[in-house]
Order: sequence, then structure tokens, then C-alpha cells
Amino acid sequence: MGDVKVDDDAILKSFLAEVGEVERDNEVVRILSCFKLNPFEHLNLSFDSSTDDVKRQYRKISLMVHPDKCKHPQAQEAFGALAKAQQLLLNDQERDYILTQVQAAKEELKMKRKEQLKKDTASKLKSLVDEGKHEQIYEQSEEFQKELKLKVREILTNQEWRRRKMAMRISEEEGRLKKDEEEQKEIRKKKREHEEQLEGTRENRVSSWRDFMKAGKKAKKGETRPPKLKTEDPNKSYVQRPVKKG
Repeated sequence: MGDVKVDDDAILKSFLAEVGEVERDNEVVRILSCFKLNPFEHLNLSFDSSTDDVKRQYRKISLMVHPDKCKHPQAQEAFGALAKAQQLLLNDQERDYILTQVQAAKEELKMKRKEQLKKDTASKLKSLVDEGKHEQIYEQSEEFQKELKLKVREILTNQEWRRRKMAMRISEEEGRLKKDEEEQKEIRKKKREHEEQLEGTRENRVSSWRDFMKAGKKAKKGETRPPKLKTEDPNKSYVQRPVKKG
């Protein structure tokens, strides 16, 4: 095992010794032009690459674009993108997610090809004769790999858009709930302040009421009541006196 590692290191050193500044700069440009959601592109690997392939390829390319070795002004950016790509592909959850989208892309392309074969009798007959070999050869072809790469880009883009849209909705909902909570806190605060204010003036209000009641009682004791008016007896008859004439 150790001998294999030594051989690999020797091969890598030999390769890097032959890499010129132009090749390093081109690799920086290639990395930065990759589709950001597909880490396989950054490492220039096929979708069926193993984790060991990922580690080996990362070591090889990272040494090419390392800021200490590469004079390109964006070497640091490319090196960071490469490190992130390796991190994603060595994370089981992230890797499984990407491979799930790759499988979905393959299924779409297969369905598309079946529709084409229905219209192309010669290709259909050949695929039946080859008992599936024709399809296997097609999936390994450069044409299929290019189509797959583009389809994966499309699917990953759509998934990322849905994810961001959902995150935006969640953020808006959280913002609304936070605003409602703050409004409720403000209402409770004002209510508490009002109650504290009432409690603070309670003693003064009670004293004022007591003083008012005492003052009212004293006024009743010393007041002068008006005389009662005599009411005339409605049954009493009156005699009109005669008026003397001049």
C-alpha cells in the first residue's frame, strides 16, 4: 500500500514539474467557468467517480492552482472553489443529493431517446437485436455525456431555484411571525406600564375621594334649609270680597 502511494507521489511530482504557467492559468479559468452547483465539474470528474477518485483529483488540481504555485490573480478563488467541491463530494448527504439529480437527468434522457426510437424504425430494430447493448454504448458515448451534463445543470438549477424560493417564503413567514410577536410584546408592555401608573396613583386617588366625602358630610351638618312652602287646601272655599266702587 505504501509503495503505491510513493509511486503516485512520484507520478504527481513528475506531472507538476512539466506543468507550465500557461497550463496553471488555464486550469484556474476552467475551474472558475464551471457550473457552480456541480462539484464534479470543478474536479473534472465523471458522475460515477469514487471518493478515492475525488481525493486524488483534488490533490492533483489543487497543487496546480495553489496560490503559492500559480501566479494567476484568481488562483485563490479557484483554489477555494476546488476545496468546496471536494468537501461536497466527500459529504454523503450532499453527494447522494447530486447523484439523485444525475439519475433523474438520465431517466429524462432515456425517455427522450425512447420517443425518438419510436419514430426511427431502424434504430429501434437495432436496439432490439443488440438486446440493450446499443443503449449501453450510447450512454457511454461522448454525445450522451454532453447531454447528461447539460441536463444535470438544468435540473440542479431548477432545484436550487425551488430551494431559494422556499427559503424566501420561510424567511418572510418568520419575519411576519417575529413582527407579530414584537407587536404583542409592545401591547403587553404598554398595558403593564398603564397598570403600574394606575397603581402608583391609586393612593392619591383614594385619599382625594376620602377628602371629598368628608367635605360633603361637613357641609350637610351646617347648611341652612329653606322653609317649607305651605300648600293650599284644594277643598277650601274662598269668598271673594266685594270691590268698592269709587
